Amino acid sequence: PTQASPKAFTSSSLKMSTIAPPKTALENKISAEHPLRVVIAGAGVGGLVLAHTLQNNPKIDVTVLEKTDQFKRFGGPIQLASNALRVLDEMCDKKVYDSIMSKFTFTGDKENGIKDGIRDEWYAKFDLAGPAEARGMPYTGVIERPDLQEIFLGSLAKDTVQNGDGIAGYEVAPNGAVKVQMESGNTVEGDVLIGADGIWSAVRAKMRDEPLRGEGSGVSYSGYSVFAGELDYASFDNGKVGYKVYIGPGQYFVITDIGKGRYQWYAFLAREPGSAATEEKPDGTSPFLQNIFTGWSKDIHHILKATKEDEIDQRDLYDRPPSVLKDWSNGPVALLGDAVHAMMPNLGQGGCQAIEDSFVLKQELEGLTTRSEVTDSLKEYKSRRLVRSAAVQGLSRFASDIIIRGFDTPAKIVDGRFENFNYAGIVTRMLQPILPVFFVIQFNFLYEGWRNDLVIDFKAFLGLSLVGGFILLLGAGSVGEAGILGSLGLETIFGGEGLEALFGGFTNVL
Repeated sequence: PTQASPKAFTSSSLKMSTIAPPKTALENKISAEHPLRVVIAGAGVGGLVLAHTLQNNPKIDVTVLEKTDQFKRFGGPIQLASNALRVLDEMCDKKVYDSIMSKFTFTGDKENGIKDGIRDEWYAKFDLAGPAEARGMPYTGVIERPDLQEIFLGSLAKDTVQNGDGIAGYEVAPNGAVKVQMESGNTVEGDVLIGADGIWSAVRAKMRDEPLRGEGSGVSYSGYSVFAGELDYASFDNGKVGYKVYIGPGQYFVITDIGKGRYQWYAFLAREPGSAATEEKPDGTSPFLQNIFTGWSKDIHHILKATKEDEIDQRDLYDRPPSVLKDWSNGPVALLGDAVHAMMPNLGQGGCQAIEDSFVLKQELEGLTTRSEVTDSLKEYKSRRLVRSAAVQGLSRFASDIIIRGFDTPAKIVDGRFENFNYAGIVTRMLQPILPVFFVIQFNFLYEGWRNDLVIDFKAFLGLSLVGGFILLLGAGSVGEAGILGSLGLETIFGGEGLEALFGGFTNVL
């Protein structure tokens, strides 16, 4: 997303303290006099939500460590799907939840779906409203990330967030306390350390003894680079359509309403990593993309022409499959959000799954009576979150792969002529009545499981496997994937490590 102009938060309630000195060790029993000391690395969405909900417990003392020296308005909108909104409604103070809703733009109550990028016709629509209404849940929508961050920062007690020093590592003392080592040389002591410090997590690198970045870090390049623009835009379908995904050969384009007359678009292209620096754009990014999408919908070209160069950003997309073999926690230290299961943006579930992590962590930590229970509690957090997050991460990657590598302009007879009657075009047309069924199963799965009280949702797993496998079976020739397991294509749907997590979940159940 396009970056907003930097502007430091000025509210007195958002003043940040410097790093506090280490605290002395406490007795085993957790009480208001000797609270559980929870240290959260990273003031992103997941970390701030967790801090907000834990601070209301008199038996828990929360500290958030953030590397940046001050908060600025940075980043574009974030989607909060119905499952995340239901969790926030459950976790947050009414004032905070109402503040979120006051800044929120609903998209789930509008038309949403896939369009033929060349012919500009609806190909398949998503029913986001039905699954939400059936459960009495709020509709999916978007909020500006800086607004969401500011709301949660404003809800925290003074000095909860300590800015200006990054985490260099940590050590676990013989008594079980965590000593967090800061880049400045200072240390911060706690009973629990939660690594919510993003895809390039320093906490994860230390826990797993692996590089922060690059080979061996567990982060994989998706194969896609995304261009994103955010602008004031007078769309002809404003108020009627939430978002549109334009499909075609080898690439796709998304336009979404983000409220107050503003729109965001994404162009997903299959590229080598680092293409932003190596691919020449002598006339600018907008003309570059207009050329790439030659012959596509006039709506795409209209919004590209309306976008200024400084309103466009490009980034390579990376993800991180959660694994049953790699630690989510080690002793009193655990990972949250992108640090453990970074995912592609196609389902808009990255922030949502971090919020679900926070929800489960809240329940596990608030259930403790002694510090000696921390390790087992964090293991239970992993067992409750592993399979669901693995499935969502795999589905997010599946959406990218099938759209870019499997879809084409649908085959069609126009004025007695056969258009695009190649294998991919025929398969894309055959999938047209099947995709809405898959979407129904997918969104029911996403919205139903927000409590994370089932290790495996067998009904959803079976439905996603059968319908998703059939989609892969049809698209195998055009996608060219060899990694289809039997006739179901489970590895492609859920991802290699994601499938490993699913089978690990089955083993636990059995």
